[in-house]
Amino acid sequence: MKRNRLSLNDVEWGEFNFLEIFNEIYIAPSSDSNKLKSGKIPFIGRSSANNGYQGDYDVKENKIIKPNCITISMVGEPKSFYQEHNFTCSQNILILRNDKNLNKNISFFLCAIINNYLIKKGYGYGYPVGLNRVKRNSIFVPKDKLGNPNWQFMEDYIKQEQREIAQKVVSYYKQKILETGFDLIGLEDIEWKNFKLGDLFDFERKPSKGLNNIEINKENGISYLGATNRNNGVLEFVESNQKLTYKGNCIAFIRNGEGSMGYSIYKKEDFIATQDISVGYNTNLEQFNGMFITTIADRVRGKYNFGYKRNQNRLENEILTLPSDKNGNPHWEYMSKFMQKLEAEKLDKVLEYIYIYIG
Repeated sequence: MKRNRLSLNDVEWGEFNFLEIFNEIYIAPSSDSNKLKSGKIPFIGRSSANNGYQGDYDVKENKIIKPNCITISMVGEPKSFYQEHNFTCSQNILILRNDKNLNKNISFFLCAIINNYLIKKGYGYGYPVGLNRVKRNSIFVPKDKLGNPNWQFMEDYIKQEQREIAQKVVSYYKQKILETGFDLIGLEDIEWKNFKLGDLFDFERKPSKGLNNIEINKENGISYLGATNRNNGVLEFVESNQKLTYKGNCIAFIRNGEGSMGYSIYKKEDFIATQDISVGYNTNLEQFNGMFITTIADRVRGKYNFGYKRNQNRLENEILTLPSDKNGNPHWEYMSKFMQKLEAEKLDKVLEYIYIYIG
């Protein structure tokens, strides 16, 4: 049965004060990420990107903020985001709550309206968002027959938009699965051979700077790679520096670092790295065979520790056992197609979930 499409023009709109929509508006208790250790609690900072997320940290119980709320950065370039999980945050983050009516879909609807409001009011670096300013102001939202915010319409409208987006995703990936639907023999039926990392890769070493000596740029900076196996090795985003920048399409091998020594990471984009990382290039390398190689290379990590570090010489003499072609060279094409096939199989499972979602 075809659904009647909801239109923003078919609903009545009304002007509501922020306090008529949210029963709680307050400045959040803050944490300083520079003084926190890595953990499991998302840190929401004064960023207009990535939902404000800036990493996971270990924080005290009284600094953990309950989810199902909207956050707004009060300084810099303000933007509103819905927070679905427990979190902590930096200074100058505004919290908007309505425990009775707010949910994820309604918040998405309201965030779009709030972001438009923030732009129209001219909030920014010279005109920060203020708690009292927000409490005094109003926004236009759909209203029901009783003159209240039309929560049901907001939720139904977002669900409709998500279904349409989901359908486009399904169409795109169905075609992608068809394109990668080749026959491929199993790994047990291919010939394998030992290769030294030093023979597989040309290693580049560039000057490096610690995070304390380089300017942070979370908005549009370049990724900074460190000794971590989380977040694809990215510790932070920093100002670009040509002398320090490695070109992408390479593998970064972590030589030092507690809990991450021995790991390797395929990097598609350009980046800056700490001195604890060696960067290897091969003209045959691309995203899929790069992921294959890092999966194999990570198996070596158990032999390294602080008494037996992964120095450059040991790194280059590490042995990788990889599929080989008829000439005895690494079978780059096979490795690539094998990973693409795995991706296609995972996509099938994702599409099954999306079909259930869109009904």
